[in-house]
Amino acid sequence: MEARLKITVVGLGYVGVVASAGLALAGHDVFAIDIDRERVDLLQEEKTPLHEPGLDVLVTSALQSGALRFLHCDDVKEDLGDIALVTVGTPVASGGSVDLQQVRAAVSWIKSRGSGGLVVAMKSTVPPGTGRRILEDDLAGTGIGYVANPEFLREGQAIRDWEHPDRIVIGSDSRDSRSVEVVKEMYAGKDAPYMVTDITSAEMIKYASNAFLATRISFINEIASLCDSLGASIDDVSDGLAMDARAGARIHAGVGYGGSCFPKDVRALDHLALASGAGLDLLRSVINVNNRQRLLPLQALRGRFNGALTGLRVGVLGLAFKPGTDDVRDAPSLDLIRALAADGSEVRAFDPAAMESARSMLPSSIKLVDSVIEAAEMAHSLVLMTEWDHIVKTDWQTAARRMLPPRFLFDGRNALDAGEMIELGFDYMGIGRNAVLRTNGLYSAEGDNTGGIPFEGHIGS
Repeated sequence: MEARLKITVVGLGYVGVVASAGLALAGHDVFAIDIDRERVDLLQEEKTPLHEPGLDVLVTSALQSGALRFLHCDDVKEDLGDIALVTVGTPVASGGSVDLQQVRAAVSWIKSRGSGGLVVAMKSTVPPGTGRRILEDDLAGTGIGYVANPEFLREGQAIRDWEHPDRIVIGSDSRDSRSVEVVKEMYAGKDAPYMVTDITSAEMIKYASNAFLATRISFINEIASLCDSLGASIDDVSDGLAMDARAGARIHAGVGYGGSCFPKDVRALDHLALASGAGLDLLRSVINVNNRQRLLPLQALRGRFNGALTGLRVGVLGLAFKPGTDDVRDAPSLDLIRALAADGSEVRAFDPAAMESARSMLPSSIKLVDSVIEAAEMAHSLVLMTEWDHIVKTDWQTAARRMLPPRFLFDGRNALDAGEMIELGFDYMGIGRNAVLRTNGLYSAEGDNTGGIPFEGHIGS
C-alpha cells in the first residue's frame, strides 16, 4: 500500500511506539523521533523497551515494511511532512499540576523545523486550555495547524485499542477545518465514530474519561466496604449493577487503581479545578478512597497478627499496577511493600513481568523471587496485588503446603475462588466478601482453616 501521509511522531514512550508502528502498517510513511538515543538505538534494532503484548511483532513488521524509521531528534534532516504527532510525557509536577516542559520542547522543535501546511496533533494528555495557549502563543502566524487528538489506549490492550478504537476525538479551532480533515485521513479505515469539537473540550474529554472511570472504581470499593459491614456479597452486588445498562460494565472491587494515567490525571483535574475556583469535592473523595484501598492488606495483616508484623514473612504476588504490563508507576503494590518493610516484615515479591521495573523503587531488604511457590516458601501470609493469569492459575495446593500457619491469604483483587482457597487450607480474606464467608461458616479471622494440610512450622519460624 502506498503511503497516504508523511507523519512525524515526536516522543517514543508507550503511546508513541504503538502509534508509530500502527500508522506505518496502515500505509503511512512514518518517522518517529526521541531525544533518548539509547531508546532510539534499541528500536532501530527491533527491540521494544516496553512490555506490551504483541508490540515486538508490530514494530518488527513496521520496520521491515520500510514505512517506519526511528531517529534521534538531532539526526532529522528532512521535512516533517503532513502531521507531527506529539506523544511526549506529561508527568506530575508539584502540587498535582502537570509538568508541560516536554510538550513545550516538542512544540518548539516542531515549530523550528515545520512549515506551513503541517498539522500538530497533540496526543499527550495536557490540561484543558493548553492547546488554545499553544495555538495562540507558539504557533500563531506560522501557518502550522493544531488539533487536540487525545489517546485512549489501555496498557496490556494497546494494540487492540489502536486497531479498534471506540472513538476518535479531534478538537480544533472552528476556522481550521483543513487540519481536521488531515487528521481524519490519518485514521482512514478505522471503524470508529468521530467526535469533532473545540480544542479545550477535546482535552477535557480525556481527563473526564479517566476521572469517571477512577470514580467508578472508588465507588465500588466504597460499596465493598459497606458489604462487609452489612453482610452482603460485593460479587453479587457488582453483577447486579452490571445488569443495568446505565451503570456500565462490571467493576471489580480491589486495592485501587494505579498506573501512569488514572492517578496523574485525577490529581491534575483536581488541581485544575481548585486553581479555577471550581473545587470538585467528588474527585477529592475518589483520591482519598483510592489511597485508603491500597493499604487495606496492611490493615488486614495487622488485624490478623495482632499488630505484630516484625519478622512476619509475607509474599506479595504482583507488582505491576495491572496485568499485561511491566508498568509499576503508582502501583498499589509498591506502597504496600514499603509499608510492610517499615513494619519489619520480611517481604518476598513476585511478578511475571515487572520485577526489573520495580527493583530500583523498592527497599533493598525486599527479595524478588521467581515464582508464586518461591514467594510462599515458609511464608505466614500471601497478598495478591495483581491478577495475572499466571498468578491466579498457580498451583495453590503446593503454595499452601509450602507456607507456615495460619496461611493467611489476602486476595486484593477478588480474583480467586474463596471457597476453593479455604478448602485448600488458606485463611482467606477478600474485599467485600468476608461477611458472607463468615455467615456461611467458611471464614474466621480467629481460626486456622487448615483443610487437613499438616502445619510445617509456626509463626516466628
